[in-house]
Amino acid sequence: YTTNAIEALNSKVRRAVRTRGHFPGDDAAMKLLYLVLNHAADEWKRPPREWGEAKSQFAVIFGERFVI
Repeated sequence: YTTNAIEALNSKVRRAVRTRGHFPGDDAAMKLLYLVLNHAADEWKRPPREWGEAKSQFAVIFGERFVI
């Protein structure tokens, strides 16, 4: 089950990066990943086990913009 979920998420990230093409800096790449993951999380019926840890890291990085 997890392989399909991981591959689906990888596909969304690859599609977003391919569409964007290049990034002026690391912050721009991090923001794109944040947006892709935030949008993908809204579609999940059962989030992955490690999503809680990832969400706490995004909360540290993005502060009040990312609500746990």
